[in-house]
Amino acid sequence: MDMTILLTGLAVFMARIVDVSVGTIRIISIVNGRIKTAFVLGFIEVSIWLLVISTVLSKINESPFIAIFYALGYASGNVVGILIEKRISMGNSMLRIISLEKGIELATEFRRLGFQVMTFDGIESDRAVKEIEIPCRRKDIDQLVAIARKIEPDAFFVTANIGVGPKIRHPVMQPPSGWRAIFKRK
Repeated sequence: MDMTILLTGLAVFMARIVDVSVGTIRIISIVNGRIKTAFVLGFIEVSIWLLVISTVLSKINESPFIAIFYALGYASGNVVGILIEKRISMGNSMLRIISLEKGIELATEFRRLGFQVMTFDGIESDRAVKEIEIPCRRKDIDQLVAIARKIEPDAFFVTANIGVGPKIRHPVMQPPSGWRAIFKRK
């Protein structure tokens, strides 16, 4: 394999990773109703794709290996895009906690922390349960689950994407202190 073909293949591979990763995040932005973000990411994605596909089509007769680099870049871009999205955790979720014993205590703690909390009574087989719903940012879910597990280790958790909806009230975990507290007084 010629060195120029190898370098072209690597460039195609890397560009496809970027292009497909941007596309993955763009799709998630669409689902979450982020129109401006989706617009910008769509422009970037298609611009890169046009450059890559024109390079692939002009070089594919010289070496079919370019197609392999293209396909590997596409597959890798999906993985990278998902990893990036998990890392930035865009969007909002609904955390549902099914509590068998300490539902009121859980709800009280999350309200104390500043989260919006809704509670519902339910029945599981022959015993009463409490369902607690907390709309939150996706990035807060791990922290909320850890808090709930400290209070009730056997609680059951379900998450759902909220998508487009009303603004989520984000809690302030610590009350302002020092000079910042002056501005918070009424």
